[in-house]
Parts: sequence; C-alpha cells; structure tokens
Amino acid sequence: MKFVHHSFEGRYSDSPRALYEALLRRGGDHSHVWLADPGHAQGFPPHVETAAYGTPAGLAALESCDVLIANTHTDLAWEKAPRALYLQTWHGTPLKRIHRDVLWAPPGRLDRLDRDVARWDALISPNATSTPLLRGAFGYEGEVFETGYPRNDVLSAPGRDVIRAEVREQLEIPDDRTVVLYAPTWRDDEVFEAGGRQFALPLHLDAFAEQLGDDHVLLLRLHYMLTGRLGPVVHPAIRDVSFDPDISRLFLAADVLITDYSASMFDFAVTGRPMLFYTYDLADYEGRQRGFYFDFATMAPGPLLPTSQEVFDALRDLPAVRERHAERYERFRERFCHLEDGGATDRVLERLLGVLDGRA
Repeated sequence: MKFVHHSFEGRYSDSPRALYEALLRRGGDHSHVWLADPGHAQGFPPHVETAAYGTPAGLAALESCDVLIANTHTDLAWEKAPRALYLQTWHGTPLKRIHRDVLWAPPGRLDRLDRDVARWDALISPNATSTPLLRGAFGYEGEVFETGYPRNDVLSAPGRDVIRAEVREQLEIPDDRTVVLYAPTWRDDEVFEAGGRQFALPLHLDAFAEQLGDDHVLLLRLHYMLTGRLGPVVHPAIRDVSFDPDISRLFLAADVLITDYSASMFDFAVTGRPMLFYTYDLADYEGRQRGFYFDFATMAPGPLLPTSQEVFDALRDLPAVRERHAERYERFRERFCHLEDGGATDRVLERLLGVLDGRA
C-alpha cells in the first residue's frame, strides 16, 4: 500500500509525521512518500523518500497513492484515484474562524479549497468542542475521527524530559535560562495583501533582549505561511526557530508560551505551563479580519496583554500569572485537552486501518 504524507506544504512535521513514524514501527508491506518543500529539506531524515511539493513528481505521487495523510489543504490541481483514501488531520483546535466562517477571504480562494474538502474521506478532530465547528466551517459530512491530535502524543510521552533536554542543548541554551516560545498566528492581510514582502514583528525584540536577555531566551516561531519573511534576528538571547521541522519539540523545551490567537495555545496547554497572550490588535482581528468561535477574553488561560512592556512585566513574575489563572487554565484543559493523553496516534491508526481493511 502506498502512503503519501503532506504537512504544511512540504515540512516533515505535525500529525502526519506522528502517524508516519508509528506506521514504520508497526511494519507492513507499505511504501511512503513525503511531499517536500526544498526550503525545508534539512528537516527530513535521510531515509525518507520525498517528492517536491507542486512538481510533476509530487503530483504523480498524489495521483498514484492509496492513502494520503495531510494536515492542511492539498491546494494543487490533482485527481484523486477512485479507491484512494484521504485522511485530513487538520492542524489545530479553532479559536479563530476558518474556511466558510471567516469574515473575509480573497475572491475565489474558498471555492478552490472546497474542491479539496470534497476529496476528504475522514477528518481528525482534537476534541468534542471542535467536531461541530470543523464540520460546519468545511461543510463536511464525512467520517470524523474524534481522537485527539497525534502530534501531541509526544507532550505526554515518557521520554518528554529527555527531548526537552536535547532541544535545549541543540539550541545551546544554558540550564538556568527561562525559555520563552513566541508563536504568533498569521494575519490575512500580511499574506494575501502584502504578498511576499518582509514584515516587522509587533513584539519589540530589542527591548526583550535589553530587559530580559540575561536570564531569558526567546525562541521565535513564525507561522508556516510567514516563514522566511522576517529579516535576520541577531542577538544571543533570541533564536529564530521558524525552520525547525516540528513545533512539538519546542513546546517541550519552553517554560512559557507567548502567542495571540494561534491554535498553539490548545496544544501547549497539554504541558500545563503558563501562557501569555499578546493581543495588540484584538479588536481588529476579532471584528474585521477573522472573528472568533469563543469569547476569547473570558476563556483564555492566561492574561491578555496589549503592549510589549506588559508582556515583559508578566514574564518577570510567572508564578503570579500561574496563580491568577489556575482555575481558568484547568477549565481550558478539561474542555480542549480531554483526549490528549498520549494515545491519539494509536486511536487514529486503529480507525484508519479499520477503514482500509473494510475496503479490501
């Protein structure tokens, strides 16, 4: 059986990676091809067979596969084989509105992506809250695997502390430093209106380095749609890890997450570590760009901070942040992380292989 794996338009990451590695451990008469972006080739292990995303070789792999496992739209002109199975893992619990629920999208984009949705045979949902939201936004009536996300199993794995130490060592971070992971989401106008131009981060990196650089290290993780569009970041207290293949390992290395409206909050909550929300454009993002499915101000498991300085002040007193938001954080975990127990990969594969056996 031929599997093709696709993550974020050519990275070795996310739930497709977790499922692929589990399939290798299980063995069987299967072949595997990854759709790869040459700009992220360094993230693929040497043994992995790849075909460049969007090339004739990549399209040929798609059109000849028995199973496609993807974590986002396979936004290419390709024909799915009649007996092929397309498992869409998706890539996050939705806080911000997605697909047909968004407030604005470029003309024709959603119609084009609907053609991909029509190919899906099964969709992974990370929790009970997300299932109706995903179905509604995509207009999807097919099978849903409500299992949790395979990509998050590593956050509960017995070896998570070993991975944490390895990542910090690879990034040359001393043991006594507080590691701050900054993982903002993307803005539609930055991508669709600004094109490929460089952009400036709203968080003041120079001020972070000056105020906190002696005992903190900032890991900067841009959204995959913005990777490579920031100028060079040169400071010993800051590492640009946007090209690291998988954010899950960075979650383990971090002591605190700074984000805004990114789905990374739902994954990072598995760690139980504190989160800060840099919400400098909250009114615009909620009211004009995207909109939210939830009342963010009342459900966020950490403080909403509109300025860089307030973010830096909160970093100086994380125990107080934990204490003030402990009850809300626990409610958040109960609602959104109830399936994140380290067993999602096995649950997905049981469902997937069961469907394949039924088709045989």
